[in-house]
Amino acid sequence: METVQLKIEKSKIYSYLHILDEREQDVIRNRFGLSGGKEKTQREIAKELGISRSYVSRIEKRALIKLFHEFYRVGSQ
Repeated sequence: METVQLKIEKSKIYSYLHILDEREQDVIRNRFGLSGGKEKTQREIAKELGISRSYVSRIEKRALIKLFHEFYRVGSQ
């Protein structure tokens, strides 16, 4: 049951990626394995992008807030 719920949540996230800028999309795709690959840690993403782990964390947080607001906005209509 948890696996099914996780797949549903990932598909919801994927359907709203267009509201994020390119870097936010990269981080979210990699973090949650939305591009078909495995989920990656913030350190792995930081190394690939050549930025600090803390910057990846800030990008991820900003992107998730945007996604949350979009879910809330759409869900309340």
